[in-house]
Amino acid sequence: MLVQLSIRNFAIVDHLDLELRRGMSVITGETGAGKSIMLGALSLALGDRADSGVVRPGASRADILASFDLQEIPDARSWLTERDLDHDGPCILRRVITAEGRSRAYINGTPCPLGDLKTLGGLLIDIHSQHEHQSLLKPDTHRRLLDEFGNCQELARQVQLAAQRWRQTRQTLERLSNNGDEQRARHQLLSYQLEELDNLALGENELAELEQEQRTLANATQLLGACRQVVDLCSEGDQGNVVSALSGSLQRLTAFQGGPGILEEAIELLSSAQIQVEEAMSGLNRFMDQFDADPARLQRVEERLDTLYTLARKHRVQPEELGNLQRQLAHELDNLNADDEAIDKLTEELAAFARHYQDKAQALSKARQQAAGDLARAVEHEIQRLGMPGGRFSVVLKPGSSGDPQPQGFEQVEFLVSANPGQPLRPLAKVASGGELSRISLAIQVITAQTSRVPTLVFDEVDVGIGGPTAEIVGQLLRRLGDRGQVLTVTHLPQVAAQGHHHLFVHKARGSDETRTAVAMLAGSSRVEEIARMLGGVDLTEQSLAHAQQMIHSAQD
Repeated sequence: MLVQLSIRNFAIVDHLDLELRRGMSVITGETGAGKSIMLGALSLALGDRADSGVVRPGASRADILASFDLQEIPDARSWLTERDLDHDGPCILRRVITAEGRSRAYINGTPCPLGDLKTLGGLLIDIHSQHEHQSLLKPDTHRRLLDEFGNCQELARQVQLAAQRWRQTRQTLERLSNNGDEQRARHQLLSYQLEELDNLALGENELAELEQEQRTLANATQLLGACRQVVDLCSEGDQGNVVSALSGSLQRLTAFQGGPGILEEAIELLSSAQIQVEEAMSGLNRFMDQFDADPARLQRVEERLDTLYTLARKHRVQPEELGNLQRQLAHELDNLNADDEAIDKLTEELAAFARHYQDKAQALSKARQQAAGDLARAVEHEIQRLGMPGGRFSVVLKPGSSGDPQPQGFEQVEFLVSANPGQPLRPLAKVASGGELSRISLAIQVITAQTSRVPTLVFDEVDVGIGGPTAEIVGQLLRRLGDRGQVLTVTHLPQVAAQGHHHLFVHKARGSDETRTAVAMLAGSSRVEEIARMLGGVDLTEQSLAHAQQMIHSAQD
């Protein structure tokens, strides 16, 4: 529960420290004293959005701190533990807003996103405002309240998630399927092109080798003639040749062994030249012996090259790029095949998600049907107590119009009411006057709060438009809620204020330079005087004091 609220430089609040207790705490004070400001500060500490206008004029920043005892809130403790934000002692939520409009949020001293603060705040406090009855006219509110009353929130969340997964899967499947005709045509073309390249069976470096071989075979006569001439000149000529000349030269020079060093160097070079020439002649002779200037082979080589060149032109690439093209086409075809597999897989997943949705939605419908009857009976009982004798209330579950999985489940939820005996049940927005709607809203809020797992409930002037004996019943309802947890109630009704376990009085303290909001805990005679003021105005009389005393005593019995 909320144990402390500290406010600094917020609106007209200079500084304010409140210690809060278990039970029903009523908050009273004159209009404009700052009651709503306190709850506004609390809302900011729970993650509501803010701007620089909330900072007290002249201050650099507003600082709001709320401390909670989590002993009876296991969901909040688990949430903190999962995020490594838990620690010994109270849980502290802090919000800082600067005069420039910047905002910072903290959980137990650790900076956090505003969304985290809001999520955790939703586990700690449930705030019911005087304007909430306006949202009661919306079907989405009817469904939310029914699910909260029936403790179906987790099942409703699973239904919503299942519907989202189904819808996302269907969208992906439709996107792939819509491209089906185009993909099939592309698949057919790629298969043909790839088969053509596969049948070509182009080997690695084959193109370069074929081009070299073609040049050799095409010039076979000239090549062999040139080789024969070189052999004749170097080793077989009748008029002398290179090998003979080198041999004779070496014989003449070696006769002068032991001569100058330059002579020895010349002998070595001539000897090396002779060996290299002889090896060259040996190689040329082998080439001429082995070379086959086969015209048929030349024709086959040229036909193979023509096939390669033609296919390259067809695909508008260079002949040496055919291998890369083959790999690219194969990769694209694999992707198309993967899309076909993905369609099959998505089709199976879509059916599985639909079955999962059906199971969860059926379970939710069953829980809602049970909760609908219980909620209708409870609200009907309370609205009759709240000044609508003979009033009837019903919760109707209407099948949805779409056959596709819907985030809200199989049905729409609608509240029907009959405000007066003899009138048929009709939608809430069509029959309830402002006062009736306020009573119905209060009854629903009180009933749903009884099943809430949130231990701290805040009611901000939810009793507007109610008076007389009905106001006393409202106070009794709120006190009953306070018996099971913590209730903070802002009220202008003495009948409600008298029911509180604790009484906080908000007033303006006027100094020489400024006016600020202050809060006092009332007890004993001071509380009696405040209830009397609410009953009879500024001038207190013995009768109003006695009446106030009696109201407080009656509430304690």
